[in-house]
Amino acid sequence: MDAVTSPQTADQHSHLVQPATMEWQKTRFPGCEAKTLLFDRGTGLMTALMRFAPGSVLPDHEHVGIEQSYVIEGALVDKEGPAKGIACKAGEFIWREAGSRHAAWCPDGALILAIFQVPNKFFEADGRVVDAAGQDWDETWGHTAAQRGRSV
Repeated sequence: MDAVTSPQTADQHSHLVQPATMEWQKTRFPGCEAKTLLFDRGTGLMTALMRFAPGSVLPDHEHVGIEQSYVIEGALVDKEGPAKGIACKAGEFIWREAGSRHAAWCPDGALILAIFQVPNKFFEADGRVVDAAGQDWDETWGHTAAQRGRSV
């Protein structure tokens, strides 16, 4: 399991993460940066702070497992998909069921705490299905299918 931890780990089970000391990491999506607070490479479980510049778009993607988002600043708006127009604003929480698909944008920018059970599937114009890093989704995360059957 990957996480940025402080040297003040109290025991083997508690891991203090200090986001204020972390650098924002660019993603392959213009205007979107992240601070990964927790990432389990085996299961795909991830918790991250996501920062979006005004007008940023998270393109067409499917939530393979449940996704949870708490908007700290700004708003996260469904740009395309069945819930087009739904807006989650600062101080609000939204969660999406496994299998839900949409494109999202942040018209005025946003800061979001996001929790993913499994990395999203992104649908590329050339027909490829990839994860947020651009890696083939099935090759990288296909092994999580059996885990999803037990946990979702």
